[in-house]
Amino acid sequence: MARTVNAAFDEFMSETVNLDSKKTTKARNSRDELLKQIKSFSSDPTFPKLQNINPIHFGSFNRRTKIRPLDDIDLMVALSAQGAPHSQNGGIIKITIDNDSNLGPYCHDRTNQLSSIKIVNKFVKKLSKIHQYQQAQIKRNQEAATLKLKSYEWNFDIVPFFTTRPYKNGRDYYLIPNGKGHWKITDPRIDKTRVERINQLHNGYVLQVIRAIKYWNKHARMPTINSYLLENMILNYYEKQKYLANQYVDVEIIKVLEFIQQGVYQEVNDPKSIQGNLNTLDIEEKSKISKKAREDRILAVTARQYEYYKKDYESSIKKWGEIFGNEFPSFS
Repeated sequence: MARTVNAAFDEFMSETVNLDSKKTTKARNSRDELLKQIKSFSSDPTFPKLQNINPIHFGSFNRRTKIRPLDDIDLMVALSAQGAPHSQNGGIIKITIDNDSNLGPYCHDRTNQLSSIKIVNKFVKKLSKIHQYQQAQIKRNQEAATLKLKSYEWNFDIVPFFTTRPYKNGRDYYLIPNGKGHWKITDPRIDKTRVERINQLHNGYVLQVIRAIKYWNKHARMPTINSYLLENMILNYYEKQKYLANQYVDVEIIKVLEFIQQGVYQEVNDPKSIQGNLNTLDIEEKSKISKKAREDRILAVTARQYEYYKKDYESSIKKWGEIFGNEFPSFS
């Protein structure tokens, strides 16, 4: 319960939208323990050789754009390709293994092409033998080995990867499982760097807006925009702005909802230049999202007018509650 709009948003963001700081700390500690266990796999000569680099943390948890609940944490574990070359055809990467490599047992049957499914399954097998994880749910889920501990509300998605040599464009990439037995390229470093750059450009106020709009997207009565797509739409908006973001998230929400009205119809190119257009929503979905963004922007503008011109904080808070639902604090 709150007496002002600013207090209402502070409470809403800290108690409903943003991840709980204590749970975040606990999650990072459990992640570090998991990584310690994975590093111990190097003592097994049959396990794929680990690269002597730190694991890559990726996903919205690492980019600090994740909202409640904290249900999954992504991490990538680097493996040594032992000099194996790869080829690409139609977006599918095939890795060819040398006879001297210990990766031979992980090839597709009767071939020397590395099977991503067998690699992920090896992670699943090794994790299941660790005493503290014996009561956990461990399985392969597309490109990841998923570990769900009963003691935590989140699960870990562990993605093995290889680092390529630099391509002709000077960039190196990560090869991760494609969920169908072979590999695909990615580079989460670009996503992380981009979020940090744009957020810093706007004095650190963009992350709160991304989280607030993600909450709106999740709870609004409309088709849900893919979280990664929505994040990039918002980043595109702020990357092109001449004026810096306002410290008050409610002011920025109005701007972003107005942008979404038209922005949802536009192409959203993958910042990694790998996937192409991220916006695969069909025209009916786009229309419904645009309509909802327009309706809620009108409510937000009305809420802002109540607050700014009439000093009627109660009516303003009620309007914001119409947008964000019952979890938004009430006036008191």
